[in-house]
Amino acid sequence: MSIITISRGSYSKGSEVAEKVSARLGYECISREVLLEASKEFNVPEIMLARAIHDAPSILDRIGYKKDHYIAFIWAALLQHFKKGNVVYCGLAGHFFVKDIPHVLKIRVNADIDLRVRSEIEREGVPRKEALRVIRHDDEERRKWSQYLYGINTSDPSLYDLVIHIGNISTEDAAAIICNTVALDTFKTTPESQEAIEDIAIAAQVKAALMDLAPDVDVVASHGVVQIHTAALLFEENSVVEEIQAIAKAIDGVKITKLGVKP
Repeated sequence: MSIITISRGSYSKGSEVAEKVSARLGYECISREVLLEASKEFNVPEIMLARAIHDAPSILDRIGYKKDHYIAFIWAALLQHFKKGNVVYCGLAGHFFVKDIPHVLKIRVNADIDLRVRSEIEREGVPRKEALRVIRHDDEERRKWSQYLYGINTSDPSLYDLVIHIGNISTEDAAAIICNTVALDTFKTTPESQEAIEDIAIAAQVKAALMDLAPDVDVVASHGVVQIHTAALLFEENSVVEEIQAIAKAIDGVKITKLGVKP
């Protein structure tokens, strides 16, 4: 029930690698589907969710709804897939959410700039100069996004178990390397690691469900016990406290809720 997350720059062949890995292993391969699911479940336009995991903060700030809502919705949808396991996720943000889960193999796929530029030219039919500008702009947007939300740079190799450079290594070779690596005992699911990801998934569902009522909420789950911390102001009214508890307890897997004020 392993999980593979593949992060990549635009036109770096990451999606192609993900599809090949999925086919070899018989794993579910997901990417944009997560946005569609989150859009449907939380009644948010897909384009808004796409911007939330792609555009830099200055763009997000101009969207009428807070970025935290969108990230929470995507997180909740993505983790429903992750807790089932046997999945390959190719897209932004996946490895951030499960960085401490042992049975997640975190991959970064890079490619030469010339290969990326050629791919952009073939896809969009633009001059080389324009293709290079688009790719550099996209890379910068992704860097700003991850730096702003998590204080990290997605291109930092220390965030990944493997960094694969497409060039001399083909996409077929890359898929073979990933499949061989995920078969190691290190990435096999244990009862403890499965419980950990189920706890994260429950916390994500609760947080997403509470965003309209308490957008600054922090949620942690352990063995079905959910701890919810938010601003002191919300606890001044018993009706609000009761509503928070009711929303949380309606989430599958929640046994006990504990409420507290953010320090």
